[in-house]
Amino acid sequence: MASDPEQPRLSSLQKGGSSGELGDAQEPLLNGVHNSENYSVLAAILPFLFPALGGLLYGYDIGATSCATISVESPTSSGISWYNLSSVEIGLITSGSLYGALIGSVLAFNVADFLGRRRELILAAIFYLLGALVTALAPDLPVMVIGRFVFGIGIGLAMHAAPMYIAETAPSEIRGRLISLKEFFIVLGMVGGYGIGSLLVDTVAGWRYMYAAAIPLAVIMGIGMWWLPASPRWILLRAIQGRGNMHELKETAISCLCRLRGTSIGDSAPAQVDEMLAELSYVGEEKEASLGEMFHGKCAKALVIGAGLVLFQQITGQPSVLYYAASIFQSAGFSEASDATRVSILLGVFKLIMTGAAVLVVDRLGRRPLLLGGVSGMVISLFLLGSYYLFFDNAPVTAVVALLLYVGCYQLSFGPIGWLMISEIFPLRLRGRGLSIAVLVNFAANALVTFAFSPLKVLKILSHVCIAFSSICCGLYVLLTDGLALSIICLIKTERDCNMI
Repeated sequence: MASDPEQPRLSSLQKGGSSGELGDAQEPLLNGVHNSENYSVLAAILPFLFPALGGLLYGYDIGATSCATISVESPTSSGISWYNLSSVEIGLITSGSLYGALIGSVLAFNVADFLGRRRELILAAIFYLLGALVTALAPDLPVMVIGRFVFGIGIGLAMHAAPMYIAETAPSEIRGRLISLKEFFIVLGMVGGYGIGSLLVDTVAGWRYMYAAAIPLAVIMGIGMWWLPASPRWILLRAIQGRGNMHELKETAISCLCRLRGTSIGDSAPAQVDEMLAELSYVGEEKEASLGEMFHGKCAKALVIGAGLVLFQQITGQPSVLYYAASIFQSAGFSEASDATRVSILLGVFKLIMTGAAVLVVDRLGRRPLLLGGVSGMVISLFLLGSYYLFFDNAPVTAVVALLLYVGCYQLSFGPIGWLMISEIFPLRLRGRGLSIAVLVNFAANALVTFAFSPLKVLKILSHVCIAFSSICCGLYVLLTDGLALSIICLIKTERDCNMI
């Protein structure tokens, strides 16, 4: 049976308390035995499916925006009088959701524990719905950017709450698989965005329909999260922190656990809730995590490494490839909008396949070999793409091969492994806040790179941009081979020993 990434073993809980710091009480945790969980497959999948729609909508926005930026600039098919947009204005449309995601990440940092994972996801669905409506009905550019910003707040909230809700409600036997599938859903959304965009890119006001297509998914996500119960672990956390009546909250947690596991759980729900209570007390969850704790000791080192990983995810060019895929293919010789968007679908499908491959091989091959191999491929592909703009502009197949190679190498390395490592290196009681900071850094760098790419494309210096991204990848390769990887491995090993990640 797969080990539970969130919970120490019950047998060890009876041997005394812990501060929850890295390095404490390793042996009791390693020697414990966890009770088997009974659950209904259907009941277990639904608590994954509705939160995963938050990731699907994020991915859809990336794919749809790649096509919408072409549609909104078309004199014949934009359906608006303000289609003659500057590169900065296109950059604002593209990165507007990312600036909103920054605000969503800040909100998540401050209100997530108060609202709970379920309510945070309901709030994310509301922002998704409002953002899609405002964007699709926008009468002018400022309103459109505001709509993109509101949609982005939903992205920030969903990207924080979804993995935590899934981790806290999924049975331990399938928890790791479900968390890994969240990245798969994001990529699936991208493919859907590219596909719908390619169908509507030549339609009059097609960009409005592209953004409006997110509305039904947002409604389904909101209704689904309203129907699902709250996380039993979050309810018990409130109980031991003195935020309600212990007996009433415990009964609520038992009821929620029965709904999450289905009838297969039988009479074992009260025992499992008692186990959760003991575990939360053992790791020191009765004390609320403070911001200051994130910047001391091993937590500070984990924060630097975690923030560094997501920073390199963005400044190696990934946002530019995803948001501007159709535009890049247009400049690479696929002049017709429909041709460029169809090739973007190929890119999305390939990304989906490589994401699935990464999920299958990461535990067998290991994180460091995949990171080193992936970064090496990214160096070559970005250099090849830069060379295309300098020397091979009469061979568009070069750009297609370079982009496919880049996306494949990224998805085998940084795509899934970066977030996997972040979930492993933070101490258990600070993981929520650590993830919030990582999401904040991710969207800040993402917004900056995405916004800057459009003006740089207009300046016709894409070759220099791609070579700059390649140089950054070279620097990252040196870091990974010269001690950063060792630091990550040491942190992961220590945290795994302590919390059985």
